[in-house]
Amino acid sequence: MANPKLESRKAASIAYIEHKGPYGEVPWSEYIERLYGWAKGQKVMPGFFPMSICHSDPSKVAAEDCRSDIAITFKGKAEATGGIKIGNLPAMKVVTLSHKGPGVEFSDSYAKIHDWISEKGYEAVDAPIEIYSKKPKVIKGVTVIYAKIMVPVKKK
Repeated sequence: MANPKLESRKAASIAYIEHKGPYGEVPWSEYIERLYGWAKGQKVMPGFFPMSICHSDPSKVAAEDCRSDIAITFKGKAEATGGIKIGNLPAMKVVTLSHKGPGVEFSDSYAKIHDWISEKGYEAVDAPIEIYSKKPKVIKGVTVIYAKIMVPVKKK
């Protein structure tokens, strides 16, 4: 696993579907198909990598109450339709870490990020964002997830 690092993220328009329930039970294929279909119907340019904005900490919130937004970035003018909402991600400083491994190891990646945040004098200020760079693969019976985890931060 690589080390966390501080990056600047540009502002972006997003289209998203709100989800409530266990993070491991998000109907990804359905949501992604709907989001990219919406982009085509709206005649906007979608981003390449879908993302999840994780509003709940699964170590503090019951799995069935976890909230997330499954999203894509887009360029162009569009309207919210068919359960797909539109929002903006502001420009922000984020601590990032690339995660390549089973979903059960996400907690290790997040722990490494939060240790870095504490050691460097920052504090988390908003919901973490996970950008998925590849489709998950099953390797030796284990689903491997490829994601860039980003935690918005500011100096203490």
